[in-house]
Amino acid sequence: MQLYSCDADVSNTNCLFSDIKVSCLKNSVIITWRVPSDLVPYAARVFLGNCQSSKFDVLPTGEGEVRFHYPFAECRFRKQIKGKHIIFENEFTFRPQPRVKSAAFVFPIKCVTNRSDSWIPQFLNPGAGSSEARGGLVFQMALLNAELTGIAESNIIPLGSFMPIWASVDQKSHQPLLLLMEECIAATTPTLYPDSQVYPLITNKGCLVESQWGNSVFLPRYRPSSIVLYLQAFRFGLGQEVYIHCKLVAWDPELLHETKKACYYSKQSQRWELLDDPDKSSICSCCASNCKTRSRRNADIESEGLSFRSVLGPVVIVAQMDQEARDEKTGSISTVE
Repeated sequence: MQLYSCDADVSNTNCLFSDIKVSCLKNSVIITWRVPSDLVPYAARVFLGNCQSSKFDVLPTGEGEVRFHYPFAECRFRKQIKGKHIIFENEFTFRPQPRVKSAAFVFPIKCVTNRSDSWIPQFLNPGAGSSEARGGLVFQMALLNAELTGIAESNIIPLGSFMPIWASVDQKSHQPLLLLMEECIAATTPTLYPDSQVYPLITNKGCLVESQWGNSVFLPRYRPSSIVLYLQAFRFGLGQEVYIHCKLVAWDPELLHETKKACYYSKQSQRWELLDDPDKSSICSCCASNCKTRSRRNADIESEGLSFRSVLGPVVIVAQMDQEARDEKTGSISTVE
């Protein structure tokens, strides 16, 4: 339990903050406040975000006690994800006057919880992007917003900005699996044909070749069964509908090798690096030539993998001036279907 002390800048002689107690639980918060007797008639005007107290008692002393017990999903908590932590923030306010008036006091509430390995952000749900079951697994792919906090609200991407492409496999009762993007290409059609215009993004069994020319990269994983391709918007198909075609592979995380990997080119180190273990980046060296199975044993292992071809789009990459013209003309937002 966390007990806040009085703020020296608060002029209220009752020292209201000293009687506010906050207990942060795993998925909820409990707040109690010992209400001075002269404020008891106004106790209904105490709020946590937009929530009123869940319990109020008048004590034998004439004082009151308000209690709030709400999950973080309610009361308009603001959520941030920082590393291995999830931060929930809100405001505890006392408004004895109508809401149009300023609050008598505002007390910040902040709870920090550890993010478990099995935690999945709320936006990562089966309805986002493409989703299909294969071999008892469910593969998904979606375009995220710039803050990586949810599904993108627009499929209009300014040239040079980033398209965070998230992919995941729901492993259910399977042993822990590592999701890999074995190959990805951009095309101007949702279905690939022999004469389709294409632009390679990931080739050579998991080599992010686009990272050689731009600033594209794989972001650090928050769990093995998901991956985020932080793709910088390119000129291919500029102004047209573009579709991202990817081959996703669910793989044993202990069996990474030349044909099962996630590699990107680091301009800082001027070499290919392995996303999941930089110390083993030697398996990425083949990205400069040809990555292929080197033994019969690896070929047998490879046959055990489960893969799925997914298509994301359409997205429309536009020059900055074109984006401004679209916004001014339409005033609307397109969404990824």
